[in-house]
Amino acid sequence: MVKVERSFPAPASLAVEAQKVKGSYSMPDVVKQLKEDFHNKCYICELSELQDAQVEHLLPHLDGKYPERKFDWNNLFWSCGHCNNVKNQRIYDEGIIDCCKDAPEESIIFRLQGNEIDVHAVNNENRQAALTAKLITEVFNLKNTGMRVYKSDFRFQELNREMNKLYDSLEEMQDPKQQKFALRKIKSLLRRESRFAAFKRNYIRENQEKYPDLIEYLH
Repeated sequence: MVKVERSFPAPASLAVEAQKVKGSYSMPDVVKQLKEDFHNKCYICELSELQDAQVEHLLPHLDGKYPERKFDWNNLFWSCGHCNNVKNQRIYDEGIIDCCKDAPEESIIFRLQGNEIDVHAVNNENRQAALTAKLITEVFNLKNTGMRVYKSDFRFQELNREMNKLYDSLEEMQDPKQQKFALRKIKSLLRRESRFAAFKRNYIRENQEKYPDLIEYLH
């Protein structure tokens, strides 16, 4: 999860649909603007080019909770179906970070270590960060149904593939003949818009003594 810049004004349909008994918060203009703002990447797991994209509410509007936020542009996020499903637990109803307002990288560590991910709050007393880290861990590890086994494994394998691109590019950078091209690839891989950016950016941050010239790409 990385910081996302939400665009304004809000899609015009939200105000219109909010006046209807059964209005929709996922009209074409909403979908288009969210897809562009979030770079067609799930804000939770950071999988990109989503085939099962959903308009997700940070604060739930069902079960009598926050009904006034149903059409609130600031409460709508671009999510994959897997993450939206996992997040649909009461523990996350009011807890996770709003990545359009706060930078998750400042309060959460994102690591890939061998065959496991290590996502945890910098300070466990920060409830929002701790809950957000728990959610991200679950979307990569939760395997209590057959489909969740498949979807969690798929995300883990895609994360591995993306991290290997970074590792390979870092190795290429050591070769003067490939350095220029490798730097271009690394810069692209470290952009917030790239898939699984939080993990790649955290790797550089934690190895900044080895790669001091790459820190500028994290700003």
